[in-house]
Amino acid sequence: MNLTKLFETQKVLRDRIGYEGPDRLEKLILALLVEVGECANEWRGFKFWSKDQEPRIKVHVFDVFAPDVKDENSFYIKNPLLKEYVDGLHFVLELCNELQLDVDKIEKYIEDRKKVIGTMEYHFGYLYHHASSLMNTVEVRNRVVMMLHITKAYLGLGYRLGLTWEQIEQAYFDKNKVNHERQENGY
Repeated sequence: MNLTKLFETQKVLRDRIGYEGPDRLEKLILALLVEVGECANEWRGFKFWSKDQEPRIKVHVFDVFAPDVKDENSFYIKNPLLKEYVDGLHFVLELCNELQLDVDKIEKYIEDRKKVIGTMEYHFGYLYHHASSLMNTVEVRNRVVMMLHITKAYLGLGYRLGLTWEQIEQAYFDKNKVNHERQENGY
C-alpha cells in the first residue's frame, strides 16, 4: 500500500470540501467512530444473539431496472465490510492530515500491522477508546501519539478482517472518486 499516495489523495478531497470550522477535529473523530461501528456491524462477529455471524463480504445486488431477472448478468457483487472499512480509512487519513503527521513516521511506526490486539471485539473497542480519548486530548504531542496508535490499529484491523492491501487501496480510490462526484452534485 502506498500511504503517501493515499494521504495526498485525501488532502485533495479535504481541500475541495474546504471545511475549517473550529469543531472540525471533533466532527472528524465522531465520523471515525461512526464508521468503526458500521464496520463492526458488517463484521457481525460480536452478535452472539444471532445465528448469522458471518461477515458481510459478498452481497449480490440485483439490477433495480430488472428486479425480476435473477440471472448471473443482472447483479453485481459488493463487499459491505470492505466498503465500511474504507469509509473509516478516509477519516483515519483525514485525521492524520489534520494533525500533520509525517507519512514516513507513520510507515515506520506501523511496519508490524499484523500484530494482533486481543480478540476482534477488543480490537474494535481499542479503536473506540483511542478515538474517544483523542477527542479529549489537548496537547498536540499526545494527539500525535494517539493518532499513531489509531492508525496502526486501524490498518491492523484491515489485516484481521482478511482484506488485502490491494483490495483496500482499490476500494479507497473508488470511494474517493464517489466522494468527489458527491461534491460536484451538492451531496
